[in-house]
Amino acid sequence: MKILEANVSALTNFEVLDFLRAKGASKDPTRVIANVSQSEYKVYDYLVDTAASVQTRENINEFLTRVKRHDLAEAEVLNILNIRPAAEVEIFPIIEVCEQRFSDEEVTEIVELVKKTLPPPVNMNPGEITKDGDEETAAMKNEKDNEISQDQDEGGEQMDTS
Repeated sequence: MKILEANVSALTNFEVLDFLRAKGASKDPTRVIANVSQSEYKVYDYLVDTAASVQTRENINEFLTRVKRHDLAEAEVLNILNIRPAAEVEIFPIIEVCEQRFSDEEVTEIVELVKKTLPPPVNMNPGEITKDGDEETAAMKNEKDNEISQDQDEGGEQMDTS
């Protein structure tokens, strides 16, 4: 590979992950097959658990094309791609002086654009919609788990709480 122009722009997490996969990085437990350094594997392990792991070039290109009309800085677009905010509140720390530059409707439009063009991450945050369309928060999951464990405790011996 020949570098045509050094430091042209920053890379998205997807591009870094794609590069590491091209070098042979994978979830191979032995990690001796590929020509990937330990530090590169650490980066790979981190990125596999982010939104970058499910993004495609087509998703990113569609997002870049559609977000142009919002007049965002390159760094802001890069951060939106890397973080994949799923709510308006997550946009405000990414976009500089967001309240002054964009109306609430525009912020909502940017978030909707993210949701429509970029796939949801594998490890979702509480309250996000799952791939099959169910919305289940971490609190609801914990409540279900607690109910199951309480049912199991009732069938067995009583526990001493003192």
